[in-house]
Parts: sequence; structure tokens; C-alpha cells
Amino acid sequence: MAERCVGFVIVGEVVTVVDAEIPDGSDEPLTIVADDTWRLQKGERGPAYAVLHQRCADYLHEKRVGSVVVKASALPTGAPRLGLLTSAEVRGVIIAAAASACEVKLFSKAVISRTYGERKVDEYLQDDDFWDEQTQGGKLRKTSREAAMLVIAARNR
Repeated sequence: MAERCVGFVIVGEVVTVVDAEIPDGSDEPLTIVADDTWRLQKGERGPAYAVLHQRCADYLHEKRVGSVVVKASALPTGAPRLGLLTSAEVRGVIIAAAASACEVKLFSKAVISRTYGERKVDEYLQDDDFWDEQTQGGKLRKTSREAAMLVIAARNR
């Protein structure tokens, strides 16, 4: 039976969500169930985080998702900026909400680049043929490929 897994990538106040079914066969493509974007609501941050937490937890419970993979924080290459801290706060909200519903894994791009295949993640993200082979079902936006890559990398762990 296929397992449901959701990949989350957080950038600033925006959460990219890819919901996929992982088939039993390791060579079979993922079935994309949903590809969505969640935005932190405007206004005070505390209530906005509470709404995002509830939305995430409700989604994972209602869809009976078995696991979640979140893109982990990475060290900044330059001076830290406010966007980096905002991303970290939103990432924490998503991780906490997901942990209330299912198993949660965190993967960084660097780890995936070292442990999955022979190329770096960014090369896979640009390769249309790779995505045609690895996914089926619903439409996957190019901007959501990174979230789907988390699910692909996690499926064999």
C-alpha cells in the first residue's frame, strides 16, 4: 500500500507543500496528490503562527499523511538577514504541527546532494526528464520541485 508523504520548503513567510504517494516499488514514480503554497496571514505574528500550525496539523490528520520531510536550515553564506530568521520561525511552526500528526524528518540540500544519486540537488531541479520519470499524477510546478525532491530523497531511508 502506498504511503502518503508531504514535503515542505519554507522561504520567509511562504510554505511550499507537495503531497505525494510513495509506491511500494522503489523504482515506481511518486504520485503527486497536491502541490500548494501556504502563506502566513497578515497581522500579528503570534495569531498568524497559530493559524498556520492548525492548518498544517489539520491537513496532515485529514489526509492521513504518514510522514513529512522538511527542508532543514542551512548556514547563511553572508550576514544573516530578517528573512532568514522569519523562515526559521515559520519552519519551527511547521515542524511542531507536523510532529503532532506524523513522523517528521529534516533534510538539508547539502545532505541530499551527498547521499542521493550522482548530481547536486540543483541539477536535478533543472532536469525535466528526471521529473517526468520520478513523478506522475497531479501537476507539479517547477517551483515545487525542491519540496518533491525531499520526498524522493526520503523514500529510501
